[in-house]
Amino acid sequence: MVGSALLRRLATEPVADVLTAGRDQLDLTDQAAVNQWVSDAKPDVAIIAAAKVGGIVANDSAPADFLYENLMIASHSIHAAYQAGVKKLLFLGSSCIYPKYAEQPIREDSLLTGPLEPTNQWYAIAKIAGVKLCQAYRAQHGCDFISAMPTNLYGPGDNYDLQTSHVIPALIRKAEAARLAGDESMEIWGTGSARREFMHVDDLADAAIFVLKHYSDADPINIGAGDDVTILELTQAVMDAIGFQGEITHDRTRPDGTPRKLMDGSKLSKMGWATSIPLNVGLARTVETFRQEIAKA
Repeated sequence: MVGSALLRRLATEPVADVLTAGRDQLDLTDQAAVNQWVSDAKPDVAIIAAAKVGGIVANDSAPADFLYENLMIASHSIHAAYQAGVKKLLFLGSSCIYPKYAEQPIREDSLLTGPLEPTNQWYAIAKIAGVKLCQAYRAQHGCDFISAMPTNLYGPGDNYDLQTSHVIPALIRKAEAARLAGDESMEIWGTGSARREFMHVDDLADAAIFVLKHYSDADPINIGAGDDVTILELTQAVMDAIGFQGEITHDRTRPDGTPRKLMDGSKLSKMGWATSIPLNVGLARTVETFRQEIAKA
């Protein structure tokens, strides 16, 4: 999802050549293969957008996979970039690197000030390691390696598997299925009171290119939308985008996760960047893309 959005954004830039390494070409957990690819390609700039990602169920059921694969992706990619003399590198992390009960909105300096959310701690620890690797190569070798922490993302190319997806694609799939079946209700996990911030992936891609051009610091920089909604409000917005008029019911045996997660994006906004895709507009676009993908399948 993020890689495709970056390609769409880079198509508007006067760059000489955009190099990609899809999962069908390169296994980023294979150190020798990564070293060889980067050595042969010799990129001037690198963006590490690859990761093993998933929702609460996926993280809870495969903690070793999430920790190991994301550690390997970060360490192999960053080290290979150093060895190949990459001039600038951007490592994309996640808002889940911050403590579960971090002061809201979450500032960059709250990193490692408290315990993580248990439901995604394995992924978070791997992403924290990537941030620290960028800082370490900068400190020891003078590399212009930076890291940015996007908020929750959604958009074209998302994963709609109910067992492994994040909240928005899961809600879109459930709402569409309920609409097509003529159901009178749709169930969500937990109370729906948890608050989350969401950003369309095309906004993230634009922010990533902006950061590459204008940011060079050891500290990570947040990329956020600037506001949040409850899961209940999000569910209603998804249902509106789908055109499903049923009732929302709750499985209160399921966890809500972190009570609130809103990024402090003031550092980036002071540099002159802002989002351009409101949530309702982004959801409508995403639903349209989802239906197109289903039709093709």
